[in-house]
Amino acid sequence: MKLSDRAEATPPSGIRRFFELAEEMDDVISLGVGEPDFSAPWKARAAAIHSLERGRTSYTTNRGMYDLRSAISEHVTRYDLDYGPEEEILVTTGASEAVDLALRAVVDPGDAVAIQSPAYISYGPGVRFSGGEPLPVSTRAENDFVLTYDDLERAGAADAEVLMMCYPNNPTGATATADELAEIAEFAREHDLTVLSDEIYAGLTYQGEHTSISTMPGMRKRTIVFNGFSKAYAMTGLRLGYALGPSEAIDAMNRIHQYTMLSAPTTAQYAALEALQSCDDDVTEMRKQYDRRRRFVISRFRDMGLDCFEATGAFYAFPEAPYDDEQFAEDLLHDKGVALVPGRVFGEEGYGHLRVSYATGMSELKEALNRIEAFLEER
Repeated sequence: MKLSDRAEATPPSGIRRFFELAEEMDDVISLGVGEPDFSAPWKARAAAIHSLERGRTSYTTNRGMYDLRSAISEHVTRYDLDYGPEEEILVTTGASEAVDLALRAVVDPGDAVAIQSPAYISYGPGVRFSGGEPLPVSTRAENDFVLTYDDLERAGAADAEVLMMCYPNNPTGATATADELAEIAEFAREHDLTVLSDEIYAGLTYQGEHTSISTMPGMRKRTIVFNGFSKAYAMTGLRLGYALGPSEAIDAMNRIHQYTMLSAPTTAQYAALEALQSCDDDVTEMRKQYDRRRRFVISRFRDMGLDCFEATGAFYAFPEAPYDDEQFAEDLLHDKGVALVPGRVFGEEGYGHLRVSYATGMSELKEALNRIEAFLEER
């Protein structure tokens, strides 16, 4: 069978390669999966069960249940976002579908899409699937991996049509202040860029409040925001996300959504509605646990002599590797049974770093870091 050039050119996930290696070994502690170790809040699970017991197994409207869109509209006001449930919100099968729909809705063949880098591994392939050309924009540890006006200018983003960004960031754990976002917004306005802002980790911000670039002057009309229930609500397997944006953008995304996904999973929508209505205390407790782990992990890496900037969001640390990041990750896995992700998986700007997820229990974290310390001492 002849495959498309696009499919042939798409590499397998670099993250999954390490997990496949780990699956062949015994006594492996994985600090690589970007998935909460908590279960979804019980009230959300109970709502999902109840919806099934009531036989609510049909399609919803393409845009998602109106009650859920209304709850999302109310929920995002905590970030000073104002989007109407009728025309400006689309419920999707995970935030990943929202990203894919947005790229296909705003990118024409040959368009350059500037991507903050290091970047989540799906952005580059997603741009290529839409016919666009990825344009990495390097961020640096000395700037806490926050995009700057100069970074964008240096990368040639002025000639791009779209800017793809993510704060709090995967893989670095970086967050961006209002002042820092204002600088990015200034560049986007000056060069007429559409901004796709992945804010799936908004609920996992540890210092200050999350700010969306869509709240900057003149940005609402040129920004599509992505969020969902996988990270803060620990609902990864229920696959539910949403997009917020101008009505014309959401309408275009919905037209594509109609022909591909039809509607997001009905059972998950009932769970998400309950999560928004009843589960803030659960999210607060999970965030406290992540923050405790964050401070512990960063402190331990620094004690080991590894440079590690102060990640303030998501659930990742991004320390510098003592030698080649991929070789270090492989050596550590084989010698000590600890799985990390080499930074290069997230683009050239990730070379020399390691993505370390602390979305795992404290006892496992302690054991994993003890093994890493022993590994370094033996080198």
